Formats: sequence, C-alpha cells, structure tokens
Amino acid sequence: MRWVPKPARAMTSDMTNTTTGQLTFAIPKGRILDEALPVMARAGVVPEDGFHDKSNRSLSFGTTRPDMRLIRVRAFDVATFVAHGAAQVGIVGSDVIEEFDYADLYAPVDLDIGHCRLSVARLASDTDEPSGVSHLRVATKYPSLTARHFERQGIQAECVKLSGAMELAPSLGLARQIVDLVSTGTTLKQNGLMETQRIIDISARLIVNRAAFKTDPRVANLVAAFRADAENRSEKDAA
Repeated sequence: MRWVPKPARAMTSDMTNTTTGQLTFAIPKGRILDEALPVMARAGVVPEDGFHDKSNRSLSFGTTRPDMRLIRVRAFDVATFVAHGAAQVGIVGSDVIEEFDYADLYAPVDLDIGHCRLSVARLASDTDEPSGVSHLRVATKYPSLTARHFERQGIQAECVKLSGAMELAPSLGLARQIVDLVSTGTTLKQNGLMETQRIIDISARLIVNRAAFKTDPRVANLVAAFRADAENRSEKDAA
C-alpha cells in the first residue's frame, strides 16, 4: 500500500498560543517605544538584552519571563495583532485605536505617555478659508478619523492615503490640507504649514484582546500591574 500524506492542518494564532503557552506582547516601533520601556519594566515586562542591540533586526524577542515574548512591529500593526488574537497584549497610541475601532480590542489603561495630537494643517500662505465647501481632498494616514471629523462639519473628505512625508502634499498640489500627528508643531513650521484644527488629543494605551482578558489570568494580572503603575505616577504628580 502506498503511503499518502494527510493534508497539513492550517496553523492559526490560537494554535500557536496554545502550543507555546506563551503570551505575546506587541510593542510599537518609533516614538512611543522609549517612553514605554520604563513603564513596562515597572509592570514586570523586561526584554532580553538583544532587544536593545541597534543592529539586531529581529522582530521577536524573549523577556525575563519565560512565558512571555515581545514582538516589535509598526504601530498600526500592534492593534491588528492584538485584535485578531495573534498577540494578547500591546501598547499603542489612542490614534490607532480610534482609527481601526476593532470590536475585539480593549484599552483598559491610559499609560500617560506618548502625548501628541491629531490635527488638520495647511500651507501658512493659504489664507483663503475653505468655508462653505462640501468637498475637500486631504492627505493622511488616518482616513477613517479624517472622514469622520470632516463629516461632522458637513464636508465630504476625499482621503489620499500616505504613510509619511505628509507635509509635502500641500506644496506639491496633492491635497490642500493634511491630517497628521503633531507634537511641538516644529515640523509643520519648517515645511511652511500651520495647524488649523485639533481633532483629538492622543496618549499611549495598554491594549488587550478581549477574549484573552476573559480567559487568561496572566492578561488580567498584567492589566492590574500597568493600572497600579499609572495610578502611582498620577498620585506622585498630584502631590
């Protein structure tokens, strides 16, 4: 009798988590990470030494906890990994949470770091107020938030999706206005732009997968640890 191999069973994130027994903690590359690391350490999440090696191109790292690994991905992808259960816990800006609005994502703790704002901007030389218009072209990497913001003003926003170099869009005629993150406003000024509207204030949040939060006590314990740290910092600031 000739042996016929059985079809391979598709590997899912749920199977991976079950077989490894590990928690996966997703953290973002970029501006939030440096502020997040001390907060994580106080909550008992400390990456292996290789994480701090600038030449290390790995995306997955161990931690001082044998039951936890870190993955370092783009901020938008943090929310996706956690919402779909590939990671159980993560840290990401509230801008990302608002943009995707995943039903399976729960953001129980405001970490009070990574503060900035999502704003509308245009060329400082563009003094003609776009009042009374019903349609605008806007360059942004936040099409959902942008569309909702202008819809509240009775304006249909045609969103041109960009991942970076947003400040170039008005001067090159791609879009009259942009919607982007603003911290100090220096980048806008250096590119001849001015902030015209503030959409939302942003801070970094601890996020968890809703199902994992309900079924894995380790996730609930992490939420409690991060919440206790946030409350302690808040009390010290108030003192």
